[in-house]
Amino acid sequence: MKIRKAVIPAAGFGTRFLPLTKSMPKEMLPIINKPVIHYVVEEAVRSGIKDILIITATGKRAIEDYFDHNADLEQHLGKNNKNKELNEINIFADDVYIHFIRQKEQKGLGHAVSLAKKFVGNEPFVVLLGDDIIKSKKHATKQMMDVFEEKQATIIGVEEVPKERIEKYGVIDGEKLKENLYLIKSLVEKPKLKDAPSNIGIIGRYILMPQIFECLEKIKPGAGGELQLTDALVLLQKTQEMYAFVFDGKRYDTGNPEGWLKTNIEYAMDDECLREKLKLKELLE
Repeated sequence: MKIRKAVIPAAGFGTRFLPLTKSMPKEMLPIINKPVIHYVVEEAVRSGIKDILIITATGKRAIEDYFDHNADLEQHLGKNNKNKELNEINIFADDVYIHFIRQKEQKGLGHAVSLAKKFVGNEPFVVLLGDDIIKSKKHATKQMMDVFEEKQATIIGVEEVPKERIEKYGVIDGEKLKENLYLIKSLVEKPKLKDAPSNIGIIGRYILMPQIFECLEKIKPGAGGELQLTDALVLLQKTQEMYAFVFDGKRYDTGNPEGWLKTNIEYAMDDECLREKLKLKELLE
């Protein structure tokens, strides 16, 4: 089986960014001059996926507009020979198909993923959370797809999590097969530190087998009163093998002001022109 489709949930309220997110999707917050979701979609495309579903919600039309053609702007840039800018706004080729569906009620990540059932069909697929950026030489999604080629099973992206943040993550209990690969024995969503089976937390990248949809139909509201994807994965793990993969790269959680600011600073530091103009080294010393 090959991975041909990606699902990007981007329907959350973004309450940690209020009042800004009352009218602006948090996924459209800029990292330098590109919105967060641009980096996520680009990771999927650069990993070879050309069919992408973005799950949005009321008030998130800006995401759809961003990935649409803007004929007036393109004509203006072309007339003024601004070819660099024209290429930047048309980075996603015409053979990349981006679809949208709205989550009408905020029922959690599990519910959001369940809305992709018709889009996915009976195929394995990638899920990339809309506020996680991963910087790596080889895209994290492609790394996981390479593991899937061998295992033909659900692959969950994970990383070591500080003890004080365990309660914010899904956590795995697994048998270590390689330095970066675990066979999952069990999973738990947002456990208390004393109940956590490990410090290996689930982050915003998944390759899921289509049987996940049957499991999503069976789960009840869990942590936070929401339908949790982790709870569906617990059911799926009982019937088929499941792996956790530690990707090579650095993850940036842009879903909160601190993480978003840190991401902007680090990306600016990597840009030689910005680093010099803003004298970032001096400011950070």
